[in-house]
Amino acid sequence: MGIESVRVPQAKVALSTASVYPESTAAAFEIAARLGYDGVEVMVWTDPVSQDVEALRRLSDFHGVPILAVHAPCLLITQRVWAKDPWEKLVRARTAAETLGASTVVVHPPFRWQRAYAREFERGVWRMADETDVRFAVENMYPWRYRDREMLAYAPDWDPTQNDYRHFTLDLSHTATARNDATAMVERMGDRLGHVHIADGNGSAKDEHLVPGRGSQPCAEILERLAARGFDGHVVVEVNTRRAMSAAEREEDLAEALAFTRLHLAAPRDLPTGDAAGCGNG
Repeated sequence: MGIESVRVPQAKVALSTASVYPESTAAAFEIAARLGYDGVEVMVWTDPVSQDVEALRRLSDFHGVPILAVHAPCLLITQRVWAKDPWEKLVRARTAAETLGASTVVVHPPFRWQRAYAREFERGVWRMADETDVRFAVENMYPWRYRDREMLAYAPDWDPTQNDYRHFTLDLSHTATARNDATAMVERMGDRLGHVHIADGNGSAKDEHLVPGRGSQPCAEILERLAARGFDGHVVVEVNTRRAMSAAEREEDLAEALAFTRLHLAAPRDLPTGDAAGCGNG
């Protein structure tokens, strides 16, 4: 007869710098250090510090918080960040990740109006992945909705599992917005799931990025499933704290998200009673 113990996977829990907005990228490092996160994912956007590799290195060193991932500037508001050419953005993201010791570059599928980029995206991401040890992890997105109308804004598809990529990023706020079965998406991603954005949502047309546990997504179940199979990627808390009434309330939300993630990112295992109690011979 055995007793139940817990096996904690190698996955590290990081804080997305986007999670502290409207506070700065620099503030994210300070908060991550204070709350005990394992590292940060840098969202490269309009904050000049997020675009400055040397400034990011100094922040990482000063706070003792490693940079685990770089999110390439793929948003509408970042169309001119680093470069206009989307391929140059990915090259710069890869260089930043290599320089900073990050293992992953997160990238969105192209917008449909980026026609040449979209045509070459699948082949191009494979080519770039072959040139580095950094993972290029393509993130699941969602259809854009307004009232009862739906617009397919991404190409080749908002669902990256419809195409062939070496690694995927799973975002659980995006599965909510897409009204997609998150568990089925995890199964389709399989061993190519290399990165996770943990957040929640209720199926709104708006991408909500709620603290995990506050929406309808199977956040706990997904984390437990990943732990059981020994997931060794990173789990990044990417939540929206813009409505926080104070810095203290924002940190409470981020502490809650970290606690939730660590709680469920562990897998039970049965150990022989003697071994578990330390009563074995020798």
